[in-house]
Parts: sequence; C-alpha cells; structure tokens
Amino acid sequence: MRTPNQSAFHKGTATMQIKPILSALRKHRLATLLIALEVALACAVLCNACFLIASRMEAMNIHSGVDEAALAQITLDCDDCNANDVNARVLSGLGKLPSVQSVSVINAVPFGNHAGTAGITLDAAGQHSGGVVDFYVAGPGSFEALGLQVVAGSAPAQGDFQAVENFLPADASVWVTRALAGHLWPDESPLGKEFWMGKYHFRVAGVLAHFARPGGGEGGPSTREWSVFVPALPGKQLTNNYLLRADPAHLQQVLRDARAAIASIVPEAVLDQQASRTIGELRDSYFQADRAMAGILVGVIVALLLVTALGIVGLASFWVAQRRKQIGIRRAIGATRGDILRYFQTENFLIVTFGIALGMLLAYVINAVLMKFYELPHLPLYYLPMGALALWVLGQLAVLGPALRAAAVPPVVATRSV
Repeated sequence: MRTPNQSAFHKGTATMQIKPILSALRKHRLATLLIALEVALACAVLCNACFLIASRMEAMNIHSGVDEAALAQITLDCDDCNANDVNARVLSGLGKLPSVQSVSVINAVPFGNHAGTAGITLDAAGQHSGGVVDFYVAGPGSFEALGLQVVAGSAPAQGDFQAVENFLPADASVWVTRALAGHLWPDESPLGKEFWMGKYHFRVAGVLAHFARPGGGEGGPSTREWSVFVPALPGKQLTNNYLLRADPAHLQQVLRDARAAIASIVPEAVLDQQASRTIGELRDSYFQADRAMAGILVGVIVALLLVTALGIVGLASFWVAQRRKQIGIRRAIGATRGDILRYFQTENFLIVTFGIALGMLLAYVINAVLMKFYELPHLPLYYLPMGALALWVLGQLAVLGPALRAAAVPPVVATRSV
C-alpha cells in the first residue's frame, strides 16, 4: 500500500511534474533566464543565418540560360583602335584556332562585367517605368553560340542585326526572358509588345526560357533574369569583347590558345586577363564572396549551437549535483530512473521553449533590420518551426547526459549527509 507521499509523487509524475519543476525554476531565476536568453539568441541567429544561406545558395544555383560548359570570353582593351578592323582580325584569327566552333562579338556575358544596364519604360513619353534591365548587345552567331532556348517566337534572323547608335540600335526587334515578360505584361502574350529606353524603341520578337543578367542576380530574386537580347552588327560601339564556343572537353585549351594568339592577331590591344575566362570560371569568381559568407554563417551556427549545448549541459550538471539529496528522497519513495530522467528532460524542455518564444520575436527583429539595410526578403514563417525543432532536439540531447547521471544515483548514496 502506497503512503500519501508516494501517491503525491506518482500524481506529480503523471502530470509531468510541471508544478515542482516551475517551483524549482523560480528558485533559480537568474540561471534559468540566462539559459533561456542563450537559447533565444541561438534561435534568432539560427533562423536568419539559415535563411541567408538558403538565399545565397539559391542565387548561386541560378539558371544562366546559356551553355556554360562550352563558352568562354575574350576581352581586349583597345580604345584607339579601328573597331571594324579589330573585329575582323579577331573573328578571323580566333576562328582559325583548332577546336573553336564559333567566335562572335558580344557586349557582356552572364556573371561578367555590366555593359548595358538601363531603365526602360512601357511608353514613348517615359511615364510608365518597366524597371532596370540588362541589354545583351550581340553580333551574328552569338545567339546560337550562347545556346539560348526560345519558348515563344523564333530565333533572330539575319535581317534582325542592325547597326548600333551610341549604345543600341535605334529601332530593333529584341528577345526578352520569360521572367521579364511576366513582369512587364502579366497574363498577356509579349510577342509584338513595345518598350523604350529613352529614344531607343524595341519590339519583342521572341521570349527566352532563361538568360541571367551579367550581375548574376543583383536587384533581388525577382529581377535575376530581367535580360534583353539585342541583335546588332559589330562596329565602333560593339567591339573588344568576344564569345568563344568550343567542345567542353577542349574549352580550356581553346581559351589558352586564344589568349596566346591575341598578341599576334591584335598586337596593339591589351588582353584583359581577369575578364578573359570561361563562363564557368566567371560564375565561380562572381559567387566567391557568397560561398565565403555561407561558410562563415555555417561556422557561426555550429559555434552558437555548441555554446548553447554546453550551457545546457553545465546548468543541468550543476543542478544534478545540487539536487542529489532530493533525487535520493524521490527514489526512496518510489520514483524510477525513468521518472528522474523525465523530470530533467521536462525541465529543459520548458526552459528551451521559453527561449524559443523569445527567439522567434528576436528573429523577426533581426530580419527587419536586414530588410531595411541589406534588401533581404522577408523571413518565411517555416524557418521558425524548423529552428524551434532543432533547438528542442539540441536541448534534449544536451541534457540527456546529466539526466542519466541523475537517474543512476543510488537512493542510499543520495540520501547520505554531505
């Protein structure tokens, strides 16, 4: 037959011993608050850091829309050269190199330097802005070399290539990306639509599946593919930048041969070594800072979770040492090892839950600051339960060792006077 104390104990166990736990936590307010604040900070940083990493990974995995494995760029510095003469010599000279499939003139390539960034309007008067886009101005052969996929309309024909006036052809047929078309004319067919860039007038002749901007996604996720392909004839305004296409297996050798050949083809020009690389190398270089940031954030997350776990282990171990006599009394009146284990796990769960609640609020405060100063998108709600789950699991694993040691204390030893 159970004594009143035993009945009370088992009743407390049945209700997960919430009241005794809350009473014990009130006696250790400072320690409890410090651990809860540590969990809150970990939750806020974990959610935002994971969001930043995911955002950077999404940006790094952007679909360029071109056949990156087969493309390279050669860039020259030759301001005082005769553009038509230089273009003719480079196109002819590089085109004769072994394994070169094509050479064409283009003002920029994905992940390279900006060359044609400008704002557009949907009316000639310039009253209705369409946003800031990137114009790819490219000569004959470039469209096929890039490997662009047309999803509406047709590929550029020979008659679409026109002379450039200062920056662009004055009146040209152009190809826009599906993302840009959806932004400018939602729920409408973009074919035949018109837009302007100052005095320059354009008509949409086709829609491309993908074509990343040279900046690789600047302006936010929704603008990463706001690109316009403009067919143009090489000349004074379209020179010094060349697109090489070769079999991927021979591309590196082709690029090395092209770099070496430029000195004899155009001795008066200077090769831009930094820009004259494969598209894959340009991509890697462009996202180098993003990869470094992602690595740093992973390190921050690991370090913060480790510190949080150590804090939980330290506090739980301290409390186990302090409560040896209390544990012994509970064991003596019938508490099992499982009861003691659940007590410490429940106690930790309550502390971590309080910290998570604070952390969720702090996560949105941090995200608001990042949105204001760094144009970061709003933190999706699903990151909060993911962060909470990670910290709950971490808390339970961290407290498991001290809790098992508490459960293993023999009642006779635990009740001895110290």
